[in-house]
Amino acid sequence: MAADYKKIKDKIESLRERIRRYDHQYYVLSEPEISDKEYDDLVKELFSLEEKYPRFVTSDSPTRRVSGGLLASLKPVRHTSRMFSLDNTYSLEELDKWEDRIRRILGKDVKLSYLSELKIDGLSCSLIYKDGVLVLGATRGDGEKGENVTHNIRTIKTIPLTLRGRNFPSFLDIRGEVYMDKSDFKKLNGQRLRREETPFANPRNAASGSLKLLDPVVVSRRGLKFLAHTFGGIRGKPFVTHREFFEKIKKWGIPVSPFNKYCGSLKEVKDFCRYWQDKRDSLDYEIDGAVVKVDSLSLCRKLGETLKSPRWASAFKFPAHQVTTKVRDIELSVGRTGVITPVALLIPAACGGVVISRATLHNFDEVKRLDLRRGDTVLLERAGEVIPKIVKVILSNRTGKEKKVFLPRVCPVCKGKVSRIKGEVAVYCINPLCPAQLKRKILHFASRSAMDIEGMGQALADILVDSGLVKDIADIYSLKQEDLYSIPLFKEKKAENLIRAIADSRQRGLYRFLYGLGIRYVGEKSARILSARFKDIDAFFSLDAESLKGISEIGGVISESIREYFKQPQVKALIDKFKKASVLLSEKEVSPEKNIVLQGKSFVFTGELESFSRKEAQDLVLNSGGEVKSSVSANTDFVVAGRNPGSKLRKAESLGVKIIDEEEFHKLCAH
Repeated sequence: MAADYKKIKDKIESLRERIRRYDHQYYVLSEPEISDKEYDDLVKELFSLEEKYPRFVTSDSPTRRVSGGLLASLKPVRHTSRMFSLDNTYSLEELDKWEDRIRRILGKDVKLSYLSELKIDGLSCSLIYKDGVLVLGATRGDGEKGENVTHNIRTIKTIPLTLRGRNFPSFLDIRGEVYMDKSDFKKLNGQRLRREETPFANPRNAASGSLKLLDPVVVSRRGLKFLAHTFGGIRGKPFVTHREFFEKIKKWGIPVSPFNKYCGSLKEVKDFCRYWQDKRDSLDYEIDGAVVKVDSLSLCRKLGETLKSPRWASAFKFPAHQVTTKVRDIELSVGRTGVITPVALLIPAACGGVVISRATLHNFDEVKRLDLRRGDTVLLERAGEVIPKIVKVILSNRTGKEKKVFLPRVCPVCKGKVSRIKGEVAVYCINPLCPAQLKRKILHFASRSAMDIEGMGQALADILVDSGLVKDIADIYSLKQEDLYSIPLFKEKKAENLIRAIADSRQRGLYRFLYGLGIRYVGEKSARILSARFKDIDAFFSLDAESLKGISEIGGVISESIREYFKQPQVKALIDKFKKASVLLSEKEVSPEKNIVLQGKSFVFTGELESFSRKEAQDLVLNSGGEVKSSVSANTDFVVAGRNPGSKLRKAESLGVKIIDEEEFHKLCAH
């Protein structure tokens, strides 16, 4: 039994040490090593063990105080009243349990109403006003004492140095969050990367690191902001509700979130939480949840606080945007243009509402910047984007067994030569017969914007290449119906439909074929421009720099890529195969019956169209002999303005370009 108690005691001490280290990284150094959810789980585990084994509770346990620490370079200051942290909930059902606990204290029949707020992912601070003048700004620190950052608080333009109006208290302790907008965060990290400094992991850490700097001049350039969420002390007439508190301090010039909402029931609170969980990325600053408070301050006083948190408030946490996980391996993926991209294979982790097991690393320069190795523990982020990214490596977790990642000497798929073009970060497989490239080339060639071969998906492309039925994209036109019967789940009707779709694609025309070839840097728009200029595929084999010079929107990089592509003997052989397969390799002539009103006219589109998509409208112009431009100039003939038009409309007005609405565009096309 004694041995068991020793194990339990060691477990508790180990948890305390881990939590203290994470506290130091998060609050003092502004370099988090784990996600908020993982941290909360550790605290809950420790709290549960201490409740079960009270003999091992110590006065300095993280469960007995609010987490934090002091920087030695900043002077400590004692708070007028304790700055508490909030208990977190991760489901709406937990909010029901929170309300049940409140009612057990206040009585079942008490009328409850709430004040719901956005939980800003920033740095908690206290602002002291005496006779309406800001005299002190302090971080939360350990809840009892914080760091004196008045010199930096004064640089935050959203914080008033003196209160506005009249009838404010002689003493007022405002609590709130200092934070940084996403746009300012992106700008700051860009500057740090250019100076070869380590970028911040997220806006919260950027704000925290900035507020603790000793030079207020530097802080003033960081664009920090502040929003109030409660108060710590007041001399004078007290507030009655949280609503009244916000209404009054707003009049005094203290910034308050415009999204605070009074809720007459817990159902309204839940609706608020659901709404902002979906809309969180629409804001220019990070929120990681919602805070719900009992609105009546007299009821709040009756409810009181635990050692760590107020009973009258709870934080509903959204699914984490950041999480820590481990890199199992780094896979090298080969794209259709031969670009070799490193991809991190991760131990699956829940982040932003989904489970993530892969993250692209973009290129080998990014791997070098992160100093990423196989086996590393990393901070993963998925914020507002579908694509997750690795923000940083947790260097303190390294064991020495991690393996470095090196530039590949050969293609990981075909073992062919690789090349790195001067001035580019990408590494390429230069073998045009690489099967990995071919599979992706088939998908691109068959895509709707290219040759539009319905039924040609990823699984089929893999089988066609692996079975040897297709050795290059021209082989698609050699496929026979009976070739497909050997493919699993490919019955007669499905095979017949695919062969028909392949046959129909022969007549798509030059621009779609040119785009479908997948030439590096040649997108759909540049393919249209080139095909309209040169009319036939054979013209591309004799192009020189002069013949491409001056073509609208075809710059030097695209020109060089086109010429290099058509110089390859393999390309000549490929085009010959397409010719034998009777694929149309010239630009379709505009039929005399078709609309000729748009012939030679240039159009720019802005805003949202209702009758058709932007692409459909552009195709209508192009198929009728007109030209679509991406920007407005004095030579533009028409600007088509839909709903919510952008700056192109203002430029058209300033240049006197004719502006038409969607109805007028319809009429013009119908002539």
